[in-house]
Amino acid sequence: MQVTLQTYLIVLPMVFLAATVDAIAGGGGLISLPAYTLAGLNYDFASGNNKFSSTFGTLMAAVRYYRSGRLLIKPSLIAAAAAMPGSWLGTRAAMALGDRVMRIFMLFAIPVVGALVLFRGKGREESRPVTKRQYPLCALIGFVIGFYDGFFGPGTGTFLIVLFTHLLGMDMVTASATAKPVNLLSNIASLATRIAAGNVLFALAFPAMACSTLGGWLGAKLTLTKGAKLIRAVMLGVLALLTVRLAMEMLS
Repeated sequence: MQVTLQTYLIVLPMVFLAATVDAIAGGGGLISLPAYTLAGLNYDFASGNNKFSSTFGTLMAAVRYYRSGRLLIKPSLIAAAAAMPGSWLGTRAAMALGDRVMRIFMLFAIPVVGALVLFRGKGREESRPVTKRQYPLCALIGFVIGFYDGFFGPGTGTFLIVLFTHLLGMDMVTASATAKPVNLLSNIASLATRIAAGNVLFALAFPAMACSTLGGWLGAKLTLTKGAKLIRAVMLGVLALLTVRLAMEMLS
């Protein structure tokens, strides 16, 4: 596929916005994955390029959260280790189903994930300590969400935040910080599979990586200072527009 100026104009601003949103509340893939398909990439290439750019945005956010001291290292690493095989399995499943099936799945899945983002609640104000007895639960969360991330992806960070707050007792900021290494290693496992299959357009992937890295840095900064309400509202507005566009594309 040839990468044109129009491709860059569609993808790069959306990737920046997606990385900013993802660093704050998760769900950035709800914006970036459809952006790649709207730019003309089939699902396999859209997913491969999305994993490439989002990996670096997530890395930047993880580094910033680590420096803030809000990241719980042991629970995060346990979940991340389990997420990698889950992500590989999910990616292989998506590749086996093919472009047409995954586009139809995306059309129905994006509004559902968006609704979960909208109605997920505010979460806890203060964190409870994560005990050793909860470590197997961390691993289970990592594997299941890792599979989802490899299979589809959008909303992965949001689901991790929801499960970390409601099952492990973390507050929202701590959960967002702790989710980042899990999301990062899950992305790496899926990305390696996509690169091996030749599903990355590097002429597009590297500029998108730069936008994602900048967005990840900005989103983490906003989370640590101002919170996520405004950005989440922007994400849901963009989600609504992209869903309408995808529906029109599928019906045409």
